[in-house]
Amino acid sequence: MFEDKKNSIKQFFGQEPEFIPIINDDEAIDFTITDLPSSVPLLPLRGNVFFPIIVIPITAGRDKSIKLIKDAYKKKLIIGVVAQKNDADDPDMDDLYKVGTLAKVVRTLNMPDGTTMVIMQGLDRFSLNSITSVEPYWYGDVSILPDGAKVIPKNAAALVGAMKDIYIKLIKLTPNLPTDLTFAIQNINNPYFLLNYISAHLDIALDDKQKLLEVNSFSLRATKVLSILSKEVQMQEVKVQIQQKVSNDLDKQQREYFLTQQLKTIQEELGSNPIEEAVKELKEKAKGKLWSKEVKEVFDKEVKKLERMHSSSPDYSVQLNYLTFMIDLPWNKYTSDNFDISKAKKILDKDHYGLEKVKERIIEYLAVLKLKGDMKSPILCLVGPPGVGKTSLGKSIAKAIGRNYIRMALGGLNDESEIRGHRRTYIGAMPGRILKSINKAKSSNPVFVLDEIDKVAGMTVNGDPSSAMLEVLDPEQNTAFHDNYLDIDYDLSRVMFIATANTLNSIQPALLDRMEVIDISGYIFEEKLEIAKRHLIPKQISEHGLSKSQISIPDNVLSKVINEYTRESGVRQLEKRIAKIVRYRAVQLAKESEYSKAIKESELKDILGLPSSEHEMHLEKDVVGVVTGLAWTQVGGEILFIEASTSKGKGNLTLTGNLGDVMKESATLAYEYLKAHSEELGIDSSKFETMNLHIHVPEGATPKDGPSAGITMFTSMVSIFTNRKVKSNYAMTGEITLRGQVLPVGGIKEKILAAKRSKITDIILSEQNRKDIEDITPQYLKGITFHYVKNMIEIPDIVLNK
Repeated sequence: MFEDKKNSIKQFFGQEPEFIPIINDDEAIDFTITDLPSSVPLLPLRGNVFFPIIVIPITAGRDKSIKLIKDAYKKKLIIGVVAQKNDADDPDMDDLYKVGTLAKVVRTLNMPDGTTMVIMQGLDRFSLNSITSVEPYWYGDVSILPDGAKVIPKNAAALVGAMKDIYIKLIKLTPNLPTDLTFAIQNINNPYFLLNYISAHLDIALDDKQKLLEVNSFSLRATKVLSILSKEVQMQEVKVQIQQKVSNDLDKQQREYFLTQQLKTIQEELGSNPIEEAVKELKEKAKGKLWSKEVKEVFDKEVKKLERMHSSSPDYSVQLNYLTFMIDLPWNKYTSDNFDISKAKKILDKDHYGLEKVKERIIEYLAVLKLKGDMKSPILCLVGPPGVGKTSLGKSIAKAIGRNYIRMALGGLNDESEIRGHRRTYIGAMPGRILKSINKAKSSNPVFVLDEIDKVAGMTVNGDPSSAMLEVLDPEQNTAFHDNYLDIDYDLSRVMFIATANTLNSIQPALLDRMEVIDISGYIFEEKLEIAKRHLIPKQISEHGLSKSQISIPDNVLSKVINEYTRESGVRQLEKRIAKIVRYRAVQLAKESEYSKAIKESELKDILGLPSSEHEMHLEKDVVGVVTGLAWTQVGGEILFIEASTSKGKGNLTLTGNLGDVMKESATLAYEYLKAHSEELGIDSSKFETMNLHIHVPEGATPKDGPSAGITMFTSMVSIFTNRKVKSNYAMTGEITLRGQVLPVGGIKEKILAAKRSKITDIILSEQNRKDIEDITPQYLKGITFHYVKNMIEIPDIVLNK
């Protein structure tokens, strides 16, 4: 050791050393030095701070320090002990603190390792001004620094009592401190000595201990010491609590281990062992499994791992759950398909009215499966507004071909692990929902409906669920679907996946490319009427405990409900209205009131309230500047009005109605085209400089966007500037260009249904949309005349009165 620092001399004395204070009376002993030479020998002290009037042993290892100690002991010299900031072997002024303690050597001891131990008595503080010499040892220019802490304040008794109590508590909590130290502390009656004694023995950082020495007030130094002692006591209490808890846990584990061993011995004597029974049960189940050689090898390996585990081990239940799930999966278990096309057609017709094109596509799909015999054909994706029967179509297909049916809701799915499962390294790991659903279906070739696939989230902090679906829905990849939990490839190629969606816009393109899209548009009035009579009314009568003899809903009442109380592409709202009517009759029956079997139109106001939907929304008469447009939404088609007005001004164009950027651009295009072709349209071009134009789309709280209102805006502008009225029975939809071309738009069938609901008789479309009209069942087109245009300039002569 190269430093002078406080050290244990247990080896020298043969026991734990305890330094009992020299001062032991109530009177303060004066260690003040009056005659001190300007230059005194210095003893740099590493790792500790020396305080006045206390006695402490110090081990010296450096030659200079040993020589200084011996000379001081022989010549009875006063030396300056000053703490050293670092571990330098030959410190200079910058390496030493500026405040130290004057001391005298009480005794020296030669240690077996060649070092010298010295016991020193502290005297008074000093201030180190400079180092004057370094040979034969360090000398310094010092000045006495009287310690203000010697002045004992009136409240010293309270501070001393608090320090004694808390330090004794710390001694009891600290295992490496001798218990006899308590006796010594209790017998120290000198407040100044007690303060310095505790300060010197605090186990704190060197800088903090040096700051205590430099404090020049008894109260301040005592307060700081109390604060440090309080923290140390708290720290020791926490350590004791932790040690007790660890000890208790170990005792508990040892007890559990002992009891477990006893239980194991008893079970062996009785001939029953839970692990052996679990393994035996698993092996019995495994005998009937039709899995491949590779899967069997994995199973045998995992079973052997289970056998080596202890039943009380946390991993035991994890391993057992894994093997149970693995054995419950329907490996290579398939139901027999019934590809009776006629039967399938009857079931689909019975379960769903209308949707002829959809049924035709499904029958074609079944025919291909019957001929081909495998599932390499694309996966079906049924797209349409809510309430048109997409999910129930999947159930009908399962019923038609005799397969098990399973549905998995994907709405709001934002974690890739929901698809692929969690790795077994994680606590609470579970398989993905795909394999859990297959397990629930009890066969490897069910009809699997992936409901609301358009609601699956893209890239998130938890992975990309939509990309995980690529492996599931790709016939080339799903022959070896990998679930992270199972960690074995599972064959999904025989599963008939049917996805449903409200829109294709939010589906990832790569995912959409793997599916065969079947469009399911809304129902026309006649279809809704038949669906209500065939399915909805009987269903609600049965669910509410009524019989057909107690209620009937005539066609005229149903027509009024469909036209005035619902506005939807599907039949979900219609079913709710019918349920309300049935409940009304149930109340009459419960009250035993008089009633007629048939519901009357006059009763609808009492049952359903005022009509909530006005289907005759088209204008009652021809108006200047107001044109009916057709729009597509996720819940079906809608009609909207474009209103135009002019006022005196400088030719400004104002757009209102909560319009999106694309719709605003369409309005700007229409206005610029109108100004460029004003002469052909019979408009005085000077009006564009003296009149402001205002375009408004009603229902301002509803956001609107898209290019399909282009020709509608153009027509309203032409009408307001030419003062020609717009025919109220006309509606239109189409995108425009700056050159005046009318481009095709989507959602034609939904828009036609919206037009029929609103009693529109004529629709203006782009010439390029003619192919879409020809592809629609004639039943949907009944009562509507279509006008096809290539250029915007053709529209005014068709729709404006002359």
